[in-house]
Amino acid sequence: MKTSILLRPCNSTIGLLIILFSLFSGFGQNSEKQSAELNQKASELPFDIYWEVKAYKIFNKLLEIKAIDKDGKMHEVKAIQNSEDVSILDVKAFVGDQRLPIKMIIKNNERYYPVKAIDGNGNLIDIKAITPEGKILPVKGVSKTGNVVHIRAIDEDQSFYNIIAMSPEGEFNHVKGIKMLDNPVETIINGISIYAHVKSIK
Repeated sequence: MKTSILLRPCNSTIGLLIILFSLFSGFGQNSEKQSAELNQKASELPFDIYWEVKAYKIFNKLLEIKAIDKDGKMHEVKAIQNSEDVSILDVKAFVGDQRLPIKMIIKNNERYYPVKAIDGNGNLIDIKAITPEGKILPVKGVSKTGNVVHIRAIDEDQSFYNIIAMSPEGEFNHVKGIKMLDNPVETIINGISIYAHVKSIK
């Protein structure tokens, strides 16, 4: 009888310890989860920051980069920052109230890869550089290093301008094509075969 009586408090104590351990374990997991969520929210910005996309060549003025539709209307091209991390940013064409993806598409018997914005119907919108005199220069993917495709504006004398994105504070990234796959076709967007994704990268 005494043995039985002595064991009951022991079992109760063990049960209490298990309950307390579970409570504190759960509290710790919740705290870690809340901390991760707070860190994520802290890194997100309350609004988008737009980086200007330009063509750059030493000793020359920066050239505007525009999306030009079939009617000849010019639209803004921007890199979009939505967090504190600026190592890789989306690059979009702002056409009307839409942000259209800009991609490098499969070339057809061309020397270089065309860079185009793509609308919801699969229509292609040219991406061009504009000189101060109003001349329109093509923007193409001209060469590849690893999974990075180098994008250039091409002048009439066949010299190249680098394509960069500039933040309001004066930081800059390079604008490049990024390949994720070894296959020539990365994906198909609205019926268009994509060679590489266009991003602003450090």
